Amino acid sequence: MGKPTGFLEIERHDRGYDPVSDRLKTWKEFVRPLPQPELQSQASRCMSCGIPFCHQGCPVNNQIPDFNELVYRGQWREALENLQSTNNFPEFTGRICPAPCEASCTLNIPDTPVTIKTIECQIIDRGWDEGWIAPQPSPRGTGKRVAIVGSGPAGLACAQQLARAGHATTVFERSDRVGGLLRYGIPDFKMEKHLIDRRVRQMESEGVIFRTGFEVGSMVTVQRLLDDYDVLVMACGAEDPRDLPVPGRELDGVHYAMEFLTQQNKRNAGDDEATAAPNGTLSAKGKHVVVIGGGDTGSDCIGTSNRQGAASVTQLEIMPAPPEHEDKALTWPDWPLKMRTSSSQAEGVERDFAVVTKQAIGKGGKVAALECARVEWVDGRMREVEGSGFELKADLVLLAMGFVGPRKAGVVAQSGVALDPRGNVKASVADYRTSDGRIFACGDARRGQSLVVWAIREGRQCARAVDEHLMGVSTLPR
Repeated sequence: MGKPTGFLEIERHDRGYDPVSDRLKTWKEFVRPLPQPELQSQASRCMSCGIPFCHQGCPVNNQIPDFNELVYRGQWREALENLQSTNNFPEFTGRICPAPCEASCTLNIPDTPVTIKTIECQIIDRGWDEGWIAPQPSPRGTGKRVAIVGSGPAGLACAQQLARAGHATTVFERSDRVGGLLRYGIPDFKMEKHLIDRRVRQMESEGVIFRTGFEVGSMVTVQRLLDDYDVLVMACGAEDPRDLPVPGRELDGVHYAMEFLTQQNKRNAGDDEATAAPNGTLSAKGKHVVVIGGGDTGSDCIGTSNRQGAASVTQLEIMPAPPEHEDKALTWPDWPLKMRTSSSQAEGVERDFAVVTKQAIGKGGKVAALECARVEWVDGRMREVEGSGFELKADLVLLAMGFVGPRKAGVVAQSGVALDPRGNVKASVADYRTSDGRIFACGDARRGQSLVVWAIREGRQCARAVDEHLMGVSTLPR
């Protein structure tokens, strides 16, 4: 334990943000890292608990008290080695993970958890800045070939682990760039995409081959891949969006959130408008935007709309407003349901809870308003409040209500593997093997819509399962 009294002497202090007026003018990240001495001070607050509940909160099994102590002692390179032993991409999780580890921190009982996410992010960022991070190619190959469908965090983690084990690994991605939802679902102001490109270069040096613009199930059959490769891993994500089946859904101006977010990310990447928006430009500029859905994707739509110059942004959530503070005696160390305000929401949005959308009202084929009503929840059932109907002006409606599982057309349907009752690819966490013995599945394709940390965890564990299947034994960590 670095400083036994650190948590008593030092108050929690986390990274700050650029002012709203400044950050709305740019698509760049706006988080201000802590100075090194301040970060070491924050690391000293870790209590090195007898039972580190932060481990329960962290899906990738980060050894949090260990790297906190190493940072406190100024042993940055050792802290980096520790962090990378459990997490392939700390620069991703250090930016976009909601930090369930902090919710589980013992110091979260009085609402002052250790700034674990900040410490993690600055360890990896310093590692890159100092040139400590280098490719780790396998000294020899195994002669086994693995095909991975999907280049999101699960596919990337699985590919990197398998390449380091000596297997010839190829990642197939149907988009024009590597990254999956990291690339096109996360706005640049939350995570700049050069971070992905840097990891791709590292993985290519480790032997991973990337095939972009290549859709499995269309450009090549699943059977052909099984003929050419020893194993196929399905890491194709859960990209089938939940729809809003109401009258007026077909009106111009009602779109899935991913259509909107992808276009802006392509523009930021330097694509011309014809490439970024082949089916027509979606822009919030000067419009009254309504975002339906209260999760992270909805928040990303808010930040993007405000940067595009929306006249107003309203976010609707069908569930009632959560409490401002959780009951720690009931929830800790689990992830609590409580009111949270994201950095994008803090930039300007009108939030409304317990609202259902009944129909979209059009004018000249374009959406002009939404007919809504208030609802109440009784014994887990929703019912409309009589006489509570109202109209909401809307020029652009973005559906951000989550995802219902992997797209079935293409690789999933063609593989013929069994699905679970929720429509995800059926595979257990014991071996990640599907109903076809040579096909494995991990990440959102297997577990449904989830967090980046769960995707990385499943990619790593799936890699070990594949390695054991191919070699009979594996030295990869689980």
